[in-house]
Amino acid sequence: MVIMAIDPGKNGGIAYRLGSGEIHSLPMPPTPGDVMDMIRTVKVIDSTTGMVCYMEECIKYAGNNQSGSSAIVYGRNYGFIEGVIQTLGIKLHGVRPQQWLKELEVGRKGNLTNTEWKNKLKALAQRLFPTEKITLKTADALLILEYAIRKELK
Repeated sequence: MVIMAIDPGKNGGIAYRLGSGEIHSLPMPPTPGDVMDMIRTVKVIDSTTGMVCYMEECIKYAGNNQSGSSAIVYGRNYGFIEGVIQTLGIKLHGVRPQQWLKELEVGRKGNLTNTEWKNKLKALAQRLFPTEKITLKTADALLILEYAIRKELK
């Protein structure tokens, strides 16, 4: 089974595990058409084993954690990707950040700056996926993928 994980933010990423166990990750493609093509290509690569997607749920607020304009971009990306996933007949699971952070025992942001927090998440992704080139754009997608793998292959 192909397991895909998506952080739909503008600076998010997509990660997936093929049925063979091979892991791939990439930053969010630049255009909606590129996103659609990438998801369709992954589905075709390993189409005989089925596919499931875990996507971070759309944040329902803006303010201290996210500006209004960022929230609009995030929501637009989320809705578009959700439509692509459903159109392609891929089973979709929404996952709140709190869910995957708890499962991976990351802890809370607390007094960390945004940069320190993102670097902490990147370091965890590097420990979990030592052969993958981790960037700030792909780290969350890979952590969501780890969550998805634990749920799907338990």
